[in-house]
Amino acid sequence: MKPILEPIHLGEQRTIMGFYYAKKNFETPWHFHPQHELTYIEESVGTKFIGNYVGSYQPGELVLLRSNLPHCWKNSTQQEGLSRSVVVQWNVGVFPKVPELAPIFDMLKTASKGIIFDKQDSAPLIAQLKTFPQLEGPDLYLQLLTLLAQLAKCPYRTLSETSFTDDLPTEYSTRMAKIHDFVGAHFDRKVYLKELSDLVNMSEQSFSRFFTKMMGRSFFVFLNEYRINMAARMLLDTDDTVAQIGYACGYESLQFFHKKFGELHGITPLKYRQQYAGERYR
Repeated sequence: MKPILEPIHLGEQRTIMGFYYAKKNFETPWHFHPQHELTYIEESVGTKFIGNYVGSYQPGELVLLRSNLPHCWKNSTQQEGLSRSVVVQWNVGVFPKVPELAPIFDMLKTASKGIIFDKQDSAPLIAQLKTFPQLEGPDLYLQLLTLLAQLAKCPYRTLSETSFTDDLPTEYSTRMAKIHDFVGAHFDRKVYLKELSDLVNMSEQSFSRFFTKMMGRSFFVFLNEYRINMAARMLLDTDDTVAQIGYACGYESLQFFHKKFGELHGITPLKYRQQYAGERYR
């Protein structure tokens, strides 16, 4: 497996990088890097993992991540078309800590938990963001500073319950990447703790402690959140029955599926589909 500490080639000659991503899948696993990152999802649906947060993503989301915050976006298998995003990454310390920029640094500090901006308020800034891959030198520097100042005025909410401000040992992130990949491939069946502990060469007890430390909840609580998130996506993106979706997401009991869905969303799967039926993102 490739190193999960993602190498980003920024240095003395270049401290900011903007690029446009367009491929079938978001291929980068659960990873972290010492640069800050701003990501706009233009096209794709699936599940995002930000620190210890797990939840769905959809087009139009704008997420700010402080340096060293582990993250990844996993595509939905029902997705059509390409996965498209605009990403800006920049080194810590490129902007001076002066009083005039205090709102920006306050926002970046909060972004140690990952923050997602209100779609309506941030929408007018997206056209500006999309120009970043074509910008260089002082234009790129000034546009990033201007954009961050504007974003600092927009409403946003945090995602992860835990802050990640220090470097993670590479082996920790490698383990978590393997776990995320395993869950994505096998959430539709019964999963045993021994499978996961063997996967990362740990005892079951050590694995349980490690996972709870990293994600802030037990593995099976996380697995249930992942399954319900996938079920919610399938309710909107497919015409499968509620029962078919429950079984497809690894639930052997439909009663248990309804119970867990209600705990996370406060309504039944059928009412969820009826309420959000118009939100189909292809």
